[in-house]
Parts: sequence; C-alpha cells; structure tokens
Amino acid sequence: MGPLIVVPCLNEARHLPDLLRRLLADPGADEALVVVADGGSTDGSQDIVTALGATEPRLRLLDNPLKLQGAGVNAAVRAFAAGRTWLVRVDAHADYPTDYVARLIGAAEATGAASVVVPLTTRGEGCFQIAVAVAQNSRIGTGGAVHRVGGDSGWIDHGHHALMRIADFVAVGGYDETFSHNEDAELDLRLARAGARIWMQADLAVGYHPRATPGALFRQYFNYGRGRARTVHRHRTPLKARQLAPLVVAPAVGLSLLSLVLIPLSGWAVAGLVPTAVWIGVCLVAGLAAGARARLRCGLMSGLAAMIMHLAWSAGFLSRTVARAIKPDAAPRP
Repeated sequence: MGPLIVVPCLNEARHLPDLLRRLLADPGADEALVVVADGGSTDGSQDIVTALGATEPRLRLLDNPLKLQGAGVNAAVRAFAAGRTWLVRVDAHADYPTDYVARLIGAAEATGAASVVVPLTTRGEGCFQIAVAVAQNSRIGTGGAVHRVGGDSGWIDHGHHALMRIADFVAVGGYDETFSHNEDAELDLRLARAGARIWMQADLAVGYHPRATPGALFRQYFNYGRGRARTVHRHRTPLKARQLAPLVVAPAVGLSLLSLVLIPLSGWAVAGLVPTAVWIGVCLVAGLAAGARARLRCGLMSGLAAMIMHLAWSAGFLSRTVARAIKPDAAPRP
C-alpha cells in the first residue's frame, strides 16, 4: 500500500485545488490515500475536496473538530493508517518540489530513517512579507536553525515535518493534541528518546508564506514561545544558545519602559535603556546586511521583522513560564 498523505486544513480554498492535483500526480502517490483533515472551513474548502473526491478514490475528507494540525494528523492516522508504512504531512499553504512524496520515501528507504524532515524557505510577496521572509531565512530571525538557514543533508534533531514511519509515530503516541504550537519539535523529542533517527533531506525545501501584518506575526511568535516553553517544561530540556538570546528581550524592553518613567527622578535610570538599545542596533544592522545579501530592497527592513519575532517569542515563553509557576497543577492548555 502507498503512503498516507495528510493535509491539515482550515479555510485553504485558494491553495487546495492545485495542491491536491499535484499530490495526486506525484509518482509516490500511485497507491496513496490523501486525507484532508478539515477544522471547520467556511470558505468552500470542504466542497473542493468533496467534488474532487467524487472522481478520485484516493482522496478523503475528514472532520477535525479540535482544529489543531496535530490533532488532524492523529485522527487521519487512527482512521486510515492500517496496513500503510509511511505518513506524509503536507501543509496546505506551502509550495512543494516536484515528485515530493516519491523523493521523501526514497530518502527514508536509502537512509533507514524513521522520519525525514526538510528545510523551510520563506517567500514573501508584499514588502512586509519580504522583510519577514529575509529575517526568517537568516540567523537574525532564526538563530541559525539548520532547516531554516540551509545546510547539507544529514542526521538532525528537528526540522520541518514531512515524512514519518507510521509504526514509530504510533509507538510514541503521535502528536500531543494539547499543543497548538511546537507540536512538531515536541514529537521529535519523543521520537529521539525512543531511538528513532531523523534525517534532513536538504534538496526538498518547502516554500512557506509568512504572516502579512505585524500583528499577525507577533501573535504567531507569541504562540511559538508559549509552545516552546511547554516543551521545555514537560521534557526538562535546556534551551539552546539561539533560544536563550531572544528570551531576554521582553525583560529588557520592560526594563527600558520602567527606566523611561524613572529618568526624571534619577539620571542613573538611563542605564536601563542600554540593553534594549544594543538589541535594536544589532537587529537593524544585521537586518540591513541580510537584506543586502538577498538583494531585496524590502529585505532591508528585516531587522524590524526580527525584532517583532524576538519580542513576541520572549513574551510568549515567559508568559507560559509565569503561568505555570503561579498555577503548576492547572490542566494543560494549548
């Protein structure tokens, strides 16, 4: 039997028709089952799947009442994975290389990996999106994560989820359905602890479209920070250096705001502005350099995008940490 391909979906009518046609035409999908796990779309996404499924026996529509991507993948595995070896996770609003599924399976079979992950390359359209894309494709935005800034194929601890051996996925319990963000990294930790190995296939980069407004980007990274904090607290894993650096941003900004209030009372309070001023300076200079390397005029503003990402991630991580300290026995929240 072919792989189980799962597409978590919520209001993706713009992208679904082309995506589904490409998936079904993939050489690796000849005997595949493509399942769109829909979280309650209201834009006609369900109708698109139903109409195409009427003539395509390899396509199914599955209700995902929890709406979370991990929950949708889990539900599809429970319903349709029997007898299949491979699980492929596909995001609806991303761009995929030619013959993506076939090449993923080939990489897994060649390496013996339990999971194959891929790089994620951000691509923007409007000026703000371009600035975000340049930030997310550079060290200033992602701290040097291999699957975000580029690297060679090889063994890795985490990357953008693409393919997993269903037996290993089920053995560790699948995605944790209480996680709305960072569920992929949390699963990778459990896979590694169970002895499963993760391979990154560098030539299968997926194109990702970033948030188009500062507010949406802030909310996204605030939730990323909360998700990472939950993973750290649950598994008691230390943060990496690239994660520790942005963690101090929210406290530094808070100290600066307090200093602005206290300066009229004490000239020494101006010292509280120094950490934030240094951070702003580093981000702006690094952003200009990243934009120049990318040869994109809007990319010169990538430092501003990175600042939003750092501040939001730090605030989200610390908010989750404080909430846990205040009420450690509270029921888990996404």
